[in-house]
Amino acid sequence: MKELDVPKSGKLGNTVSYKSRYGQITRQYVVPRDPRTEAQMERRASFGLARFLWGKLTDEQRFGWNNSAKGSRTEPSLNQSGRLSGYLLFMRINCNLAAIGLPMVQDAPDTPRFGANPVGQLGITNTNSLISLKLKVSRTPAADILVFGSKPHSAGTTYVDHFTLLCLLPERDHGLSDITDGYLAKYPVVPVGSRIFIRTVQQIDGLQDLPKQTSALVPPP
Repeated sequence: MKELDVPKSGKLGNTVSYKSRYGQITRQYVVPRDPRTEAQMERRASFGLARFLWGKLTDEQRFGWNNSAKGSRTEPSLNQSGRLSGYLLFMRINCNLAAIGLPMVQDAPDTPRFGANPVGQLGITNTNSLISLKLKVSRTPAADILVFGSKPHSAGTTYVDHFTLLCLLPERDHGLSDITDGYLAKYPVVPVGSRIFIRTVQQIDGLQDLPKQTSALVPPP
């Protein structure tokens, strides 16, 4: 139910409040579905391992993480954010590393300087009902680039807030990176006329740049 109220977020009693693109929403609390997918279980295992490693750090290492976190903020919620602690920075970086198969680190990395994201427009072709998704890439990336995708949406959709990690950006070939296999592995049914959204994020030493988004319509054969 949409309501006129001060911005709020979280659970209170049997209701949940959150801010959506349509305004302040309050609804009945429902226990979230837990499909326990392979990706979910891997993410939870990575979180548990990172938390275990934090307990094994020396005081000097923890000081390094706390010092690196100075000036950093948590993701904003209701236009508010708090100071990012060394622990939260440690968890964020190591879970990001684990998500792409890299080993976790115990020492805080230097803050990277990101260049412009070289990934451009998404292109979709449909040849004899075989879908192909390719991203334009202007140059060889200087960092790992994570590719996230949304499920197919209606053609008129302009806003999407749920993306799933598909893959690392494949090597480009003649200025294009083919993400077809990564996308179809997550979303095998791709209706003609639907709109697909892709986000790419540069990552260096577990730290990520702001996402860059593109979308395209699935054409007829």
